[in-house]
Amino acid sequence: MHFPFIYLASASPRRHELLTQMGVPHTVVNVPAPPGEDEPRLPGEHPHDYVERTAHDKARQAMHWLEHQPGLPQAPVLTADTTVILGDTLLGKPADLNDAARILRTLSGQTHEVRTAVVLAHQGHLESVVSVSRVRFQKLTDAEIDGYCASGEPLGKAGAYGIQGLGGIFVEHLDGSYTGVMGLPVHETARLLRSIRLEYPGRSGNQCHPASHQ
Repeated sequence: MHFPFIYLASASPRRHELLTQMGVPHTVVNVPAPPGEDEPRLPGEHPHDYVERTAHDKARQAMHWLEHQPGLPQAPVLTADTTVILGDTLLGKPADLNDAARILRTLSGQTHEVRTAVVLAHQGHLESVVSVSRVRFQKLTDAEIDGYCASGEPLGKAGAYGIQGLGGIFVEHLDGSYTGVMGLPVHETARLLRSIRLEYPGRSGNQCHPASHQ
């Protein structure tokens, strides 16, 4: 079945920007978060399983919410989740700048893994893909950490840094997907979108049309 657009169930401006860059027609929806702790890790849950499970949970929550929004047309839903893993430790979004400094000190001089899970929900089915990248940080000085935290950029970002921003200067080596580290691996996302025959400029032979419904 052909779909003219998708819903992006994510508050991340970077995911919206990357879909727009791809020419994917989409509408951003802000699905209310369920009560309780934000994206809790289940007891005994392996870090590698966590990111895919949370992305699936987001997709189910978005589908349920959209079903109860009268007047909204039906369309596939795209969700994603990104996490930073160092050993067996999940490094999520910092609670504040002091927590950001702690996370950055942990990553200093280390190679960590960034996993981004992307889920496409349509017609009751969920399809997913996980992008895995390895990122090596330079050894950070206290002055560099303090200066970066003062910029405010670490807040709201898994691992307390944005590779597309000032945080990119700390990256000595990247093995994997740059856009995956940003929060939406465009190659893997395009593979998912092919399954619903969504037409957008990134697909061979398609005509250009508006990239986003807002």
